[in-house]
Amino acid sequence: MTTIAPIVPGTTARRAGEVDNLATYLSFGLAYVVGHGAAAVSHGADPLVRLPGWLPLTLLGIGLAVGTVNATIAATRAQRGAGKPEALAGKLLGAAWITGFTALFLAITGLSAAIDHPELQAMLWPAGSSLVVGLLYLAEGVARRNALHYTLGTCLVLVAGVSFLFGTPGLFWILAVVGGIAYAVAAVLERRRLARV
Repeated sequence: MTTIAPIVPGTTARRAGEVDNLATYLSFGLAYVVGHGAAAVSHGADPLVRLPGWLPLTLLGIGLAVGTVNATIAATRAQRGAGKPEALAGKLLGAAWITGFTALFLAITGLSAAIDHPELQAMLWPAGSSLVVGLLYLAEGVARRNALHYTLGTCLVLVAGVSFLFGTPGLFWILAVVGGIAYAVAAVLERRRLARV
């Protein structure tokens, strides 16, 4: 009788090219809840809490940095033992993150220069980042044949699009609550997915 050891978050996935996203989902979910949540409670005409303007962005940045490190570690582990097609797909997806965020930076910089609207960057960066992340998750889900990652990407793209309808601080509330819930659900489902791999 053969037994299969359970996958422990942060360990190498069983199958070459398989990515363990659990730590990444938890990190990004926490970043959404804490970072966007801090922005939500501290923005608007009558904020719930007065926070220094730099604090929500710093909290979000720290959470996103931790999530990025976790995602990079997971992707690097998945490359071990992967065949040439899987390794190439991983490298191209890694490059797509750089391309996507470079394009977002150029678009926001260009729009900000063309339109004199001070609240524009406060809306475009959080929602635009969620849009880029969601689109990249869609691509990664297809390339890695991971329906959960694809579904999370779909959710993030739709959340980002809907959030634009609410301006600030509504945009931050949508990203914190709905985005945070999406990552939490994905983390629970990721644990189940890994148990079946």
